[in-house]
Amino acid sequence: MSASIRSWLPAFLIASSSFAFAADARAVADAIRAEATRPNDGPEGRPLPLATHWCTGSHPRSEGLAPRHQMRLIEEGHHLLPWFAHPPLEPQTSPEASKRFGDYYEAPLKRAAELKLPLCLKATQWESLLSAEPYLSLPPEKNPNVVTPEGKVRKMVCPFGPVEPWAEVGRKWTDNEPLKQLQAWYPDPPFVMFLSNNEHADLRWHKAEESQRYLDEYGKGRDDDFKRRVVADGWIERYRALQRGMREGLANATWRDKALFVGYGAFGPDHFGRWGGWPNYSLHSKGRISPYPLMWDGGSPSYYTHDWNPSRDHTVWSPQLEFMNLVFMQREAWKLNPRFWFEFSVWDGYSGAESEKKRPSPRMLYRLKGQTYDPARYGGFVQFGMWLLRPRAVREFRGWTFPSEEALPYFMAIVEAVDRVHASDTLRRFWRTGELVPNRARKHHYQAGIPDEWKDEDRWFLLDASVNPQEFPWDLHWDIPVFSLALVMGQAPERQWLVYAHSPVQERKGVKLTIPGYQPITVDTAPAGSFHLVDEKSGRVELVK
Repeated sequence: MSASIRSWLPAFLIASSSFAFAADARAVADAIRAEATRPNDGPEGRPLPLATHWCTGSHPRSEGLAPRHQMRLIEEGHHLLPWFAHPPLEPQTSPEASKRFGDYYEAPLKRAAELKLPLCLKATQWESLLSAEPYLSLPPEKNPNVVTPEGKVRKMVCPFGPVEPWAEVGRKWTDNEPLKQLQAWYPDPPFVMFLSNNEHADLRWHKAEESQRYLDEYGKGRDDDFKRRVVADGWIERYRALQRGMREGLANATWRDKALFVGYGAFGPDHFGRWGGWPNYSLHSKGRISPYPLMWDGGSPSYYTHDWNPSRDHTVWSPQLEFMNLVFMQREAWKLNPRFWFEFSVWDGYSGAESEKKRPSPRMLYRLKGQTYDPARYGGFVQFGMWLLRPRAVREFRGWTFPSEEALPYFMAIVEAVDRVHASDTLRRFWRTGELVPNRARKHHYQAGIPDEWKDEDRWFLLDASVNPQEFPWDLHWDIPVFSLALVMGQAPERQWLVYAHSPVQERKGVKLTIPGYQPITVDTAPAGSFHLVDEKSGRVELVK
């Protein structure tokens, strides 16, 4: 670990680091490129993960996450998917703007080109241009926004409006001089991810009858499944038109061929079954749990402990339990779209001390309970999600003005978790080909309104633990002292399991975990998490370092 990275990390994280990477940037870049371009179902198994971010370092306060610093991290041996801000749509004509553009993009992009690294260009929501002029004032028949039965135009896109504006707006994002300059600086990347924030206002399915176009086509009184299906089908057509326009606007044939389009939250619903109103925030319909694999080339659902709801890293209402819902959804996504890029986004709900004056963050609430929240606990939390779903990338979120000196120790906990998989033969082997073990002795505690079609899907993977509540079902706000899961390889009587366990609040000694189909084991756990290799033939339980 380099001195520059060590200076970002708290002492306990430095002390716990067991990684020593060669400074051979090309070897690291080769590994990044190989995993980023590997198919989901290749003969070697799942691609190993990469670390990445939403904050592009384009503000002075967050400059430590800028691309030139990413290149240094890669040269020091870390497995990152490089990310850049999507360039402005207009040429940077003033000397100051031109210099900023060149300083931000040119050197790191040319270094990425030397190393043949994949790229990610992060943008706002591309379709937001449709809710501004000149589109907003178009007549109703040409307007891509919602037109109500009263003839009012709302600043939200409509799944029943004209398709042509979507393709036109898509082309605006890529057929421009700034993006042509990026293509000139790096003409042959192995792939280019175009990443959308994907949070623009749109028509929700349960408000479909507020669209005159919907009423003209289908009338009133259709059932919920029908509405979800036709709204989703409308989005599939329009988002693919948008992406087609973006692809066609690229000047470079390699960029056109290697482009993929990924949306924040374009997956799910991870809140499946948590409360009775979850279907209002879902686009499932008969035969399809989600349309997103048909709308996008990839999705980045949020593994967040929010500052606006009670989700925490140590309770039943937690990202760990919500993401158990995504296991069968990931399997279905790959049936609909075998190349679908699955990553997830991580946030601990902290936006800085000033934000806490307006609304308490989870970190503040942990402190008020006498708990410690640090990068080690954050890393343990992240690793549970990683080993549950084995994503292609883990993408942290911080606001674009969030100070780098505060952000980097937590981001480096994610980087360490990713590097750990690459560095360990045991972890690599289980990541690629291990099978997640369901715990069929229990049911998931989110059971509200589960459609019959998915009621028998495996959704519970938490191992029974001696310190966890023994009364079932669990209340949403109960504490879970230990989160653990297992992956298995081989056949009885020569199976091996990789067991991951973390105890968010405190270290715990002598915790008994039950592996389904095997005997209980005893492990020690900590907020940072631990891995144990369990061998059926010998009965050994060994700590994986």
